Amino acid sequence: KLSLPLDIMPEVVKPGTVVGKLTDEIAAEFGCEQIPVIAIGSHDTASAVVAVPGGDNNWGYFSSGTWSLIGVEVPEAIINDQTFEFPFTNEGGAENTIRLLKNIMGLWIVQECRRQWQREGTELNYNEITSMAEKAVPFAAYINPDDTSFFAPGDMPKRVSQYLEKTGQKTTDDKGQIVRIVLESLAFRYKEVIEKAEAVTDTKLDCIHIVGGGIQNELLCQFTANATGKQVITGPIEATAIGNILMQAKATGQIASLAEARKLVAKSVELKEYQPADAKLWQQKYEQFAELTKK
Repeated sequence: KLSLPLDIMPEVVKPGTVVGKLTDEIAAEFGCEQIPVIAIGSHDTASAVVAVPGGDNNWGYFSSGTWSLIGVEVPEAIINDQTFEFPFTNEGGAENTIRLLKNIMGLWIVQECRRQWQREGTELNYNEITSMAEKAVPFAAYINPDDTSFFAPGDMPKRVSQYLEKTGQKTTDDKGQIVRIVLESLAFRYKEVIEKAEAVTDTKLDCIHIVGGGIQNELLCQFTANATGKQVITGPIEATAIGNILMQAKATGQIASLAEARKLVAKSVELKEYQPADAKLWQQKYEQFAELTKK
């Protein structure tokens, strides 16, 4: 339709395809054989989802870090009014799967808060920040983590305070309280997206697998279990790298399938489970969050 010549386009290849081998020159430079060059899940999230140690039950996934990519793996693209309205995207995955997902806010807000406090002369590591948040008052206020005011770098504690003021909530300059507000709000946002994914696929998820660096924030993982009312299983941290390696292993015949790859991950890395707690209270507070953030 755009009158672009198709013959300039590269060949489309599936993850797990051997596309060639190293040239003589490159092999000599690295002191190795002409090893095969393999197409893997070409987006980092595609590789991360390969490494989700999901079983035969219905599971959703979070690729958690600076941003959160939340979704489910489906056999074919789902394109309808619901996926348009929510909205969800359909992205290609390994072994002809589709990653039906939504890209939302992750720990970016907390990271920017820490950087601002560093600029102001207060050096805090993430363990200290999380410990402060754990001791803060629960459900003191809420933010919409996906509000555009939080997207750019800058004075994030000030922006959180401005959002609270704008929405008629009590402001705070307490560092632990700010982070707790952010983490609880993220967990509620995750609940929103998971429930929409269930609606789109007409499936009730049994558990949520979280992979990536964000699993190191154990308080957020527990809040996610509490908010969603689902078991949360975390690990591996380096899911993207592991998924990349696994698709290479499949292409070279070392493993037979995506299911086998995931069983291998489950046996090879330390996984941690979180069970939901205080479900009734979290549901009540979620309704407050939903009402406030829809404005």
